[in-house]
Amino acid sequence: METRPRGVTQTRSVLAIFSRLAWVALPLPALLAQSASSPVHPPATPPDAAAALAVPPQNPAIFPLSQVHPGMTGDAWTVFQGTAPEPMRVEILGVLRNARGPGQDMILAQLRGARPEYTGVVEGMSGSPVYIEGKLAGSISYRIGQFTKDPIAGITPIEQMLEVRDLPSRYPSEDGMQSAPPGWIATPAAADSASLENPLSPGVMTFQPMDTPLVMSGFRPEAIRFWQLQTAGTAFGPVAAGGELSGAASGPGASSAAGSPAASAVYPTLVPGSAVSMQLIRGDLEVSATCTVTWVDPRQLLACGHSVLGAGQVSLPMTTAEVVTTLASPLNSFKIVNTGVTVGAFTQDRESAIRGVFGAQAHMIPLHIAVDAPEGSRKVNVEILDVPSLTPLAAQLVLYQALLESNDSSASLSYHVTGNIQLAGFPPVPLDLWAPAGDSPPAPMQAALLAGDQFNRLYSNGARQGVVREIELHVQAIPRHVQVTLEQARLVSADIVHAGDTIEVEATLRPWQQPERNVRIAVKLPPRLAAGNLRLLVSDAATLDRTLLQPRFPAPPADLATVLAEARSQHPADCIYVSLLAPETQGEIHGVTLTGLPLSVANALEPLRGEQSAGLNGESAELAGEAPAGGVLTGFQVLNLHIEPGGGLN
Repeated sequence: METRPRGVTQTRSVLAIFSRLAWVALPLPALLAQSASSPVHPPATPPDAAAALAVPPQNPAIFPLSQVHPGMTGDAWTVFQGTAPEPMRVEILGVLRNARGPGQDMILAQLRGARPEYTGVVEGMSGSPVYIEGKLAGSISYRIGQFTKDPIAGITPIEQMLEVRDLPSRYPSEDGMQSAPPGWIATPAAADSASLENPLSPGVMTFQPMDTPLVMSGFRPEAIRFWQLQTAGTAFGPVAAGGELSGAASGPGASSAAGSPAASAVYPTLVPGSAVSMQLIRGDLEVSATCTVTWVDPRQLLACGHSVLGAGQVSLPMTTAEVVTTLASPLNSFKIVNTGVTVGAFTQDRESAIRGVFGAQAHMIPLHIAVDAPEGSRKVNVEILDVPSLTPLAAQLVLYQALLESNDSSASLSYHVTGNIQLAGFPPVPLDLWAPAGDSPPAPMQAALLAGDQFNRLYSNGARQGVVREIELHVQAIPRHVQVTLEQARLVSADIVHAGDTIEVEATLRPWQQPERNVRIAVKLPPRLAAGNLRLLVSDAATLDRTLLQPRFPAPPADLATVLAEARSQHPADCIYVSLLAPETQGEIHGVTLTGLPLSVANALEPLRGEQSAGLNGESAELAGEAPAGGVLTGFQVLNLHIEPGGGLN
């Protein structure tokens, strides 16, 4: 049951699962040295009573929240290193009523034992099951403040987690089921947290869900800084940089095909207290978030004790995980993790828990990028999550990283990105954009931002019903500046002509730091032109597209048909264009330009114009000629002609 107001959750950043991005740019030895100067593990101490237990209780009964009271003791299980859960003692301090929202209580407890007293409450520990008298009471999920000396944690009651188990799970297919509510979704690290009075000290402290350690494998520091730029204002913490476990692809039950469920032999490796990972990106690059399993049955599991993305219904790969080590830090202790084999899919990401189903196949979006660079060609193949708040940014991150994977990458390298986006039920949508060197931001980042923006217009469109099947991109890396400026345009022939004549336009182009050159374009005037004045627009692609699809104020929300039509009508940026600006009515509806409209048609469109469903203009733009510009052209100029009677249809 979700209690957090939707308006509040959407104001918080959806990217708190990326809350460790700041440290990933550091080499791991430097990261370790910066966070703790002493060994990760404390000196050996005599085992406590919980250590006598070999494994967490199997199929335990539920310990009711109503019976929890101060002074009780229990055991919690989590992985500090490797894959085997370890026990630690838990002393119940009390129950905080409505701490997580109306009707959402929290159990306050102090962790006992050598490890927790050394590391404190560890990020990645969220979901660690807590047993009282051998019965499951809940999961460690919340922490209080920072730099606290006592390992005090908040426990999500198991009754509230089990509500997530019973929620129905649906996810989109090509029949048009909606994937998830659009918009920015709240996340744990920056999510609203209850401000509670700490019974152990004066003043007010803040409880917040534990951050979920993030594995980012294969990303360069520049890609991490790119994410920081995109998520400015979000609370950040350290990143655990790791990857897939060696041999995972051939391990028991592993699948050789991406997205395939693992065999059932893998499932028993996940027990209460085990580390489990949610993959957001997988393939040649990986991004995954890790927490701890709380409850397991043969078909499903519950973990975390809080949301990871706050996305509600999801379909994301669920994998085993290995904790390489637990890093103790006075600021935030966290686990450094390798992901393992796929065992199913997470289907729910709710306020009290995330739910995973064994054997389920996650729905991911394949993203294939081929890069042709001066030093050779390379490919990046991944699958990215299908969650409205994160998918466009994930696509940007992967493309940016793909452009950085070059020893020839430099400030003088430009990029031409082409490809298509395949939506269920529609022909492929083309993509053609340029990122010139020397512009700001740098060309690789500019290419990622432009491609992400065009993809987002399709992906986040409210009229889209089918899934995104695939994204195919081809990048040509050009080792030079590609900017070209239109310096001048003129008529080679006379400016007094007849309808039906062929005229010639000459344009002077100046490539970046190169000599000027002239380009001539032949233009045949339509025979229908009436006598009078006529204007010619000599321009770049952006000016032509704005002329054909003139903006309307206020701009109406673009439906999918309009976005698709506009995407297919864009002109390549590396050409120069000559267009006729005839004194005829031009209309535009759903992204389609209609030129030379009769008066009767213009009158029929007038009511739609008032509703912002159509646009009308007293001058029609008609493309009449074009030529290669040798680079990305900018600039325009208008020439004047006079049409005399006696030619064409006159």
